[in-house]
Amino acid sequence: MSGLHHPDSLPSHQHTGLAGRVHDVLDSADIRINGSRPWDMQIHHPRTLTRIALQRSLGLGESYMDGWWDCDALDELFRRLLRHGANGISQNLLQRGLQWIGQCLFNRQNLHRAKDVALQHYDLDNSLFEAMLDPTMSYSCGYWQQADTLAQAQRNKLDLICRKLELQPGMTLLDIGCGWGGLLEHANRHYGVRGVGITLSKEQAALATQRCAKHDVDIRLQDYRTLQGQFDRVVSVGMFEHVGRRNYSVFMASCAQRLRPKGLMLLHTIGSNVSSHHHDPWIDKYIFPNGELPSCAQISRTAEPWFVAEDLHNFGADYARTLRAWDRNFVSAWPQLSRRYSDRFFRMWRYYLNACAGAFQARDLQLWQWVFSHTGGRQRVYTGAR
Repeated sequence: MSGLHHPDSLPSHQHTGLAGRVHDVLDSADIRINGSRPWDMQIHHPRTLTRIALQRSLGLGESYMDGWWDCDALDELFRRLLRHGANGISQNLLQRGLQWIGQCLFNRQNLHRAKDVALQHYDLDNSLFEAMLDPTMSYSCGYWQQADTLAQAQRNKLDLICRKLELQPGMTLLDIGCGWGGLLEHANRHYGVRGVGITLSKEQAALATQRCAKHDVDIRLQDYRTLQGQFDRVVSVGMFEHVGRRNYSVFMASCAQRLRPKGLMLLHTIGSNVSSHHHDPWIDKYIFPNGELPSCAQISRTAEPWFVAEDLHNFGADYARTLRAWDRNFVSAWPQLSRRYSDRFFRMWRYYLNACAGAFQARDLQLWQWVFSHTGGRQRVYTGAR
């Protein structure tokens, strides 16, 4: 296709109209149309750039899903776009305005809508996630310090969490958004704690119950807002992204009420560099409906009535490596997965994994682990767990 000539493949000095605006963005990021480098876009449809200009992030993702363009190194393409300010123009003024109005009028993560992401994403066939993830079934950032494989990076992450929480035999651990139970299984096996895990995904709950059947772990289909009782430790890994800023204070209050006076809480979450009410339209439509990334300021502001922040650890750069490992596993497993999923799903899933990898490579997204204690609850917290 390198010899293709149409209005979307004009030299930069001839850029005009809607397509020309996209050309200018690509030029600033050193991305060429039908170029020979891995991160260059290979255009197959003459209206690709016009579609992207009109629909921004949604048009970029959907046109890729429809096969209108390809790229050998999607993660690098996104790294370059985000490093050169594309995030600031990923939505037009109408899209941003509608999002702002929606955030003002509706709680997108209320008790009823909170289940949307479970139904659309986490309730996909468990075989998809088993093929993509490591044996612990950890669907969150691995900790790659002193790790060469995805499995080791995820075991490192689980152990890092347990050490930061200062787990001891006989303690009780609440895992909010427990996924497939990997952390609770690890904590029970290696630290002798009794665990309770909650999730809104029926598929996750079924597999987590099966995986933890021989351990002192109770898996429940339950929302964090309906919990009762108290625990020595509270943890939440990769779930806070689904809470939403209108519910941050409720989440922190709920965790404080569930945590015993001298306990510790660890919050592991993807984060944004800036506080915003915006969300990516493509991710919201196809991957994580009603999701919203917090900023440091939003987390600290909503935690401060309840907690002391004992430690904050950022290892977001490790997420790019984790996502690339998931992408390799997904591609390797596709001959088997293709019996259940379409080619369009294949393109959607790879776009998701690589777009996120590029965002972490660009440092547009972060990965934080916060350790909290009750105000005045503890004299000392061990912070040398890394």
